[in-house]
Amino acid sequence: MSADHPDRGALTAAAVPMPRRGEKPVAAGKVLGAYLRRLRKERGMALKDAAPVIRASVSKISRMERGENPPRERDVLDLLNHYGVKDVQQVQAIRDLLRQATAAAWYDEYSDVTPGWLKRLIGLEDSATEIRTYEVNVVPGLLQTPSYARAVVRSGRPHDSDTETERRVALRIARQKLLDGTSSLQLVALLDESILRRPVGGREVMAEQLQYLLHVAERSRVTIRIVRFTESAQIAPTTPITYLKFAPGGPTELIYLENAIGATYVTNHSDVERYRLLLSELWGVAESRKDTMRLLREAQKGYSAHPS
Repeated sequence: MSADHPDRGALTAAAVPMPRRGEKPVAAGKVLGAYLRRLRKERGMALKDAAPVIRASVSKISRMERGENPPRERDVLDLLNHYGVKDVQQVQAIRDLLRQATAAAWYDEYSDVTPGWLKRLIGLEDSATEIRTYEVNVVPGLLQTPSYARAVVRSGRPHDSDTETERRVALRIARQKLLDGTSSLQLVALLDESILRRPVGGREVMAEQLQYLLHVAERSRVTIRIVRFTESAQIAPTTPITYLKFAPGGPTELIYLENAIGATYVTNHSDVERYRLLLSELWGVAESRKDTMRLLREAQKGYSAHPS
């Protein structure tokens, strides 16, 4: 479709993704971005053609279409106008989505201890329907006890004040409400065997953490599996991998790779597929639920029997 005739074949009001009551900001942003991308493509425009409309780079409009950053109202309205969207109902529906996408999120109160790359992850967790993660060194943040989380934070940020440490721990624990509430999130956590052997925070803290894993593994939405050294030596990566899947309405999946100073978000389809297959391989060699629970119990008893 030619960009010279933006009104030709304009979408009907029914094609607009209608906002849902209580839509999370990141979820609304992903839906809005997907809609803007569909509008652009239906008008035969490339990213480089649309970017000047909002006085932005190609990378900025690409991030907007992926729902990675809260969009500015002026940018969204300028794009709608350029794409020829004039229908009052359509514009109002987009305004409603825009309002939800830019609304304050619960984790904004922790902005003093939340770098941008982590804030994005928390927002994505809030809107994910499935999270699959492989952890190498520590228990995943969504499954940590306060004492274990405190030890992890202090190890990674030894120069933080006590107040900063407690703020980071409080944020980490608050993220875990996803597993208690009404969300449909399913969590699959693959834990490298080394995690059981590493007494983070000391034996008492580790015993408590392992007891919590035994408890949370009973929940229907949480699956925990241990990946043994002997089974994973040839395929296990040296860094953690997290796969997030989302409901229809925007980009459906991505990979999160965290390192010591930040994180990388992988959205390219072929790269996402490569990491997804690696997680599937790790799942294939992981211990069964029965054996995982046995290993957790044995490790927990070992730490409990020798208090620090």
